Amino acid sequence: MDKPTNNFLEPTIPNLSQAIFTVNRHAKTAINPKFLYTLKKNALNKMIQEKKATKIGLHFSRNPKFSQQQSDVLVKCGDYSFHIPPTKEDFEHLPHLGHLDQHSRNPKTRMSLNLAKQLLINYTGLKENQKNNQTISERPVFKKLGDSFF
Repeated sequence: MDKPTNNFLEPTIPNLSQAIFTVNRHAKTAINPKFLYTLKKNALNKMIQEKKATKIGLHFSRNPKFSQQQSDVLVKCGDYSFHIPPTKEDFEHLPHLGHLDQHSRNPKTRMSLNLAKQLLINYTGLKENQKNNQTISERPVFKKLGDSFF
């Protein structure tokens, strides 16, 4: 008998780290990246709990909010490295590594966004809110010259 073929990947460390890399890469240019970043953060936190990933230390952020100095947690996951927001415990227990090394890069991977999202959704149990994907655009209302806007 033939085995049925499906596009579902097993949640192994290499597959999960490639999926997180793909989701993270797409989130940087997405119109609404909130779900993708939440998916990345939840997957990394679950992998840390399961000892599939480790927190290495703290890095200064390259793009801090409001020009304030800010740090991110460096997480090593298979052959890949990622940054997630720190917790108070991270500042107490992790060493600060200074500025990000510009020469270290994650390996290239080719995985579709849909496959990566499906793997991480199945792994974390997170649900995507379909309402956020559909944007409702309204036509602009133009007032006549001299009319009040209120």
